Formats: sequence, C-alpha cells, structure tokens
Amino acid sequence: MGFKMGIVGLPNVGKSTLFNALTRTANAQAANFPFCTIEPNTGEVAVPDARLDKLAEIGKSQQIIPARMSFVDIAGLVKGASKGEGLGNQFLANIRECDAIAYVLRCFEDGNIIHVANKVDPIADAEVVETELMLADLESLEKRRTGIEKKAKQGDKDAKLTLDLIDRSLALLRDGKSARLVKRTEDEEKAFRELQLLTSKPALYVCNVDEGSAATGNAMTRQVEDYARQHNAAVIVISAEIESQLAQLPDEEQNEYLDSLGLHEPGLNRLIREAYQLLGLQTYFTVGPKEARAWTIHKGDRAPQAAGVIHTDFERGFIRAQTIAFDDYVSLGGEVPAKEAGKARDEGKDYVVKDGDVMLFKFNT
Repeated sequence: MGFKMGIVGLPNVGKSTLFNALTRTANAQAANFPFCTIEPNTGEVAVPDARLDKLAEIGKSQQIIPARMSFVDIAGLVKGASKGEGLGNQFLANIRECDAIAYVLRCFEDGNIIHVANKVDPIADAEVVETELMLADLESLEKRRTGIEKKAKQGDKDAKLTLDLIDRSLALLRDGKSARLVKRTEDEEKAFRELQLLTSKPALYVCNVDEGSAATGNAMTRQVEDYARQHNAAVIVISAEIESQLAQLPDEEQNEYLDSLGLHEPGLNRLIREAYQLLGLQTYFTVGPKEARAWTIHKGDRAPQAAGVIHTDFERGFIRAQTIAFDDYVSLGGEVPAKEAGKARDEGKDYVVKDGDVMLFKFNT
C-alpha cells in the first residue's frame, strides 16, 4: 500500500525544485515564472528504512524492495483559484485525489527569484492557499447540503449523520477555519472522509529555506511553526536547493555534503517520517531468500488486513501469521534461530500488527 502526497503552494516558492530533488527526475520544469508546471507530475520514491537492509543481510535475500510513496507536483495556486482564476479548479481536483497535502512556503529572501505577491511572507502565502481550499470546500458542501437535508427529513439515518457533519464543517469554514479541525467520533470518521473535503486532509507545512538556515531554521520558519500549531498541521524545515544538489551526488558523497552543512540526513527522510506520522502509517516486513520487502499499513491494522496489502487472496483466505519482532529477528540472527528461541509466534485474525514485525502468512487458496 502506498499513498500520495500533493505538493502545493504559490508560484515560485520551490515546489518543482523540491519535487525534482525528491524524485530525482527532471519531469517538473523548475523555472522562474508562474505556472511552469502545467500538468500535475507524479513521482515515486523509495521509503528509506535502514531496517530493510539489515533484514536482507540476515535473510541472504537476493533483492531488496522498499515501500513506495508518491509525490504529486501541482501547479501554483493563486487568489481566485476556487473560482477558476490562474489554472483553476482542475488543480483543486488534483489535490482532492491526494491523501495528504504538503504546503511549500518560501522562507528565504532572494531578489533574483520573483515572488508572485512581490514580498516574502510565508504566513500570507499559507493563508492564500488555505483560503482557496476552504472556498472550494464551502462551495462543495453548500451544493450537497440541500439533497442531504431532504433525505434526513425522510428519516435516513446515514443522511442525518452526514448532514450533522456538513453543518459542523460549514460552521468552521465560514469562520475561516479548516475542516481538519472538525471534532468527530470514530463512528463518524467514514462519513466524514466521504465528504472529500480539501481542508480535511492532513497538512504538512514545508518551510523552504536558504542553505544557511537548513539546520536551525530562521525567524520565518518559527512564524510558520506557530501558525501550524493553530491549524492542527505539522511542519518541517527543508532547503530545496540543498536537496536538489544532494540528489545529483553519488551516494558515497552525500553524507560528507550533509555533514558540511550540519545536517544528519536528507530532507526526504524527514519528510516521509512526518508524512507517515500524519497518516498514521507503519511498516512490516517479509523476508526470504528471493527478496526482503517492506509493506506499508495503517497503525491499528490487524493481521488479515496486513496480508491483504500483499494480495486480496491472502486476506480472504487468512489462517494465521507467523510473526517475529524486528529486534528478535536481528538479535537472534534470522527466522530459524528465532523459532528455536520461541520468538516466532503464530498470530490469528485479531492480532494488531506492530511496526517492524517480520511476517509470514498462512492462507487458504
């Protein structure tokens, strides 16, 4: 199971530069003028996980297959996008298809790079994008409300639940607040997701800084951190320029370059960790002589659901899952020693998979 993160923001904030660096492609044209990205570009990246290399070494696996994550570079939004200004609503539709949104905010001064508003103000930029998404959500809910209300008055229980969620969402949106702040119960979550609100998606504010601010941030990134807390969003600091240079270096030179800048790892690693945290994701592994592979599931998923990520037949015919904790697999030296030490457990349908579990599924065909 993979997931898709949309990269959004105003023109010329570094979206395409970041996208190119993250995906190591040149598909998104990074140019110094608005709307250089005409179609949304999608790139897949491997999820970095040092545990997978260790498991492959112990299992003598011929191939290593990491989990995958998709990034979508979406053209720059401007005021009025929800009404068709700039490149308009087609791009709001592209955002709707993403699982989470990364707002790239320019947090550096550079007279050579034009800002669409002729001033660098990351909070104002964030508000422009968020406002356009809120306006699109308002229009969507107001169109749907009449039909849902009619069904609710006829006694439809699902419609009553949906109508209540629509009204609570509308109240927040009309107050200038995003739908992700709607308080809801677990029983309401499915109906809320079906509203497909742009501002309900998990949000990550990506502060794009100059090289000198990459390790410690700056005054602008601290403003964004305060803003993110108010909007129930996460925030990270990245230099798209550094990531761009890093992507062009051989692997053996990357650590040396990072050390020279006071950085411990590429921004991609931090971006994916934050995205996993936002979406409540975790990883389990399968290991054998043919391949060692990482699989992405949601926290709280049970063993049959985890099996279903490999193939729907695995979930449908699930019998049990041989499960070894990552630490036990590594410290004992593999599957056979773990079995001999009593650390390989047979888990049933109710087992909640833990991050790092090494699993082997038994199922009926």
